[in-house]
Amino acid sequence: MMWEPEHGGALATALPFGARVYWNAPTREDDIQSQIALVERVAAGDYQGLVLAPDHALALITPVRRAVSRGIPTAIIGSPLAIPPGGGLWYILNDEQTGGRIAAQRVAAILHGQGSIAILGIDPDISGIMTRARSLAQVLAEHYPKIRIVANQMGSFNVPHEQQVAEETLKDNPDLDAVVTLTATATHGILSAIGSNASIHVRVIAFDPDSMSFDSPNLDCVILQNTQKMGAEAVRTILAHLQGQPVPSITQFEPVLVTRENANTEEVHRLTSMDWRPALMQWKWSVRQ
Repeated sequence: MMWEPEHGGALATALPFGARVYWNAPTREDDIQSQIALVERVAAGDYQGLVLAPDHALALITPVRRAVSRGIPTAIIGSPLAIPPGGGLWYILNDEQTGGRIAAQRVAAILHGQGSIAILGIDPDISGIMTRARSLAQVLAEHYPKIRIVANQMGSFNVPHEQQVAEETLKDNPDLDAVVTLTATATHGILSAIGSNASIHVRVIAFDPDSMSFDSPNLDCVILQNTQKMGAEAVRTILAHLQGQPVPSITQFEPVLVTRENANTEEVHRLTSMDWRPALMQWKWSVRQ
């Protein structure tokens, strides 16, 4: 759900200019080698631009540098790499600092400024996740000192492992009030661990969900990246560069807090729409020269 809206934003921007979009991704988020292979394919091919949402902060550096060195304008979206922008490289990012602040303020609101929380899904291989975790902890420490972080758990893209971590966290902290999950996998883990146990009243604040279901009464809210705008801006940046126009080196879009109260609004439906086919019906594919 997180990346198909980006697909729609990219196509909506590309097609009116007669640009073709080749869209692909690994079948698993932890399949770094497949993502590297896709980038290498672009670097070796006849492409005029690359838009990449990296799955790893370090492993993608070399293939991205190779693509840029071969004259392929490259826009990194979502989470940054450890490469400065410039020379044909731009960043179209989620504002992770704001995301951490939104999560901290939501925790403070539902706990009335006092309680204990756990943070699940910490992944040092994705710099954006680390930024949101640090921002969350910093805002809580500075503005809500009576809210204690009693567990910081490393994450993975393996749901059974995340469920086991969540179960152990709940067992070790029976008085836990809330959990912040930094990834969709961590969200699956904690909600599976809670299951139908009505005695567990932990509230879950989730980042980057892969569905908008509020079926679990424990799920309080989700924090969405605006990938639709990222996809549109990334394509716009590359097209502008190809036309010799100046573009900013870094652009950030704030995430959006979605609760049960606003989940069915037009704004949220637009952010989460995975149906890009109407755009294809309005525009014909052009042959790349």
